Amino acid sequence: MAADLRFVTADDVETQVFDWGTIKWMSEARVTGAVRSAGGVVILAPGKGHARHNHPGSDEILYFISGSGDQMVEDDSGEPVVRHLTAGDVAYIPEGVYHSTVNTTWEPLRILAIYSPGGPEAFLRSLPDCTIVPAGELPPR
Repeated sequence: MAADLRFVTADDVETQVFDWGTIKWMSEARVTGAVRSAGGVVILAPGKGHARHNHPGSDEILYFISGSGDQMVEDDSGEPVVRHLTAGDVAYIPEGVYHSTVNTTWEPLRILAIYSPGGPEAFLRSLPDCTIVPAGELPPR
């Protein structure tokens, strides 16, 4: 795919599939050529979430599009702070800070994830539990 798109649809990009849900990186170096940021839609399956992790060198913004869940972000002393977030809420995670997200409902949780600078999205793609579904194909259910 050309890394110079200005307008991107979901069918233009691959889907990263994990046991907890899916991600479509709508803007990243491989798609739009963007390096100062990356953005994508994360869908967490009901009752699922991802483990505590961090992104050294990148801030992350999570905008909750639909559904709700528990968002953990560690404070400056490393203590976990959990908030129940729902559509319209935002979590800001500074670079290197540990965090996790869990869908606490029966319906999918949709989140817009933005990294600044981009980079963590490429790392996710390399994980052994990541299955890549090519652009334009539906992920298995």
